[in-house]
Amino acid sequence: MQSVFLGGGTPSLFSPQAIGQVLDFLHAQLPLAPGAEVTMEANPATIERGRFAEYRSAGINRVSLGAQTFDPAALKALGRIHVPADVYRSVEELHAAGLDNFNLDLMFALPGQTRAGALTDLREALRLAPTHLSHYQLTMEPGTVFAARPPPAMPDDDLAWDMQEDCHAELAAQGFEHYEISGFARPGRQCVHNLNYWLFGDYLGAGAGAHGKLSWPERGVIERTTQQREPRRYQARPVEGLERRTVDPLDLPFEFALNALRLPAGFDLGLYADRTGIAAEDLLPQLEALERRGLLEHQGERWRASPTGLRFLNDVVASFLRSKNS
Repeated sequence: MQSVFLGGGTPSLFSPQAIGQVLDFLHAQLPLAPGAEVTMEANPATIERGRFAEYRSAGINRVSLGAQTFDPAALKALGRIHVPADVYRSVEELHAAGLDNFNLDLMFALPGQTRAGALTDLREALRLAPTHLSHYQLTMEPGTVFAARPPPAMPDDDLAWDMQEDCHAELAAQGFEHYEISGFARPGRQCVHNLNYWLFGDYLGAGAGAHGKLSWPERGVIERTTQQREPRRYQARPVEGLERRTVDPLDLPFEFALNALRLPAGFDLGLYADRTGIAAEDLLPQLEALERRGLLEHQGERWRASPTGLRFLNDVVASFLRSKNS
């Protein structure tokens, strides 16, 4: 096993001893590769002083910290329970514990945010010396409170694009590689766990609400699993409550593109066959059609989204959907 990711909420609410027990159990069942990445998500408001050193001793070697923004008013508008001082304290604790491999989650296009404000927010995050930055645009997801009652003064699409361009240029100038559509990393610090997702690899999902993916490409079978979200129901039926779904082969081009095209470097065409069990030539006509529209480009067997394609990636990916009636 190459990586472990403890996420899906606030795993830092668990004691270091409990995290250590989980990792010890994993080691016994599925031995980790030497130097495997072991990430824990953390909310800046829930970390007690000295805890990161204990988490490191328990086996954590990478942390993802949900900073979101350094603007107190924006944090309040987003409904976050922490304040900027919590982020500064948490990062200080990370450095003191020797956990220098950490990610900061940062949003832009926030209510009332200006172009200069987005860049100031980013520079404040970089001042804390993260090795990885996840830089997301705030979006109104269906079914959320924000979608039902959008906050006032949301930046329009053109302003959000300008913010993104400014911030991407700043990240490049500071030596961060843009390796995933929202992911930026110092050399050698890309998130191994997330790269496995984007390259359509397999992973096990354990715990309430966890998702997993297992494949047998030689048989043309890919299975997705989902655990029950409500913790008490999950604890009552951890095995029986597991939902399994075999992916329809007609959906595989879409599912593969949904992941692999998030990588600005793209993917080798042979990976499609290796990960899906479907001949690479099956995907080629769609790739070539998108190339003619200026949305994809390729060099040899490596395909990737063009700059225009990255901007309209949702539309690019949607074009891989296939009708089951055709």
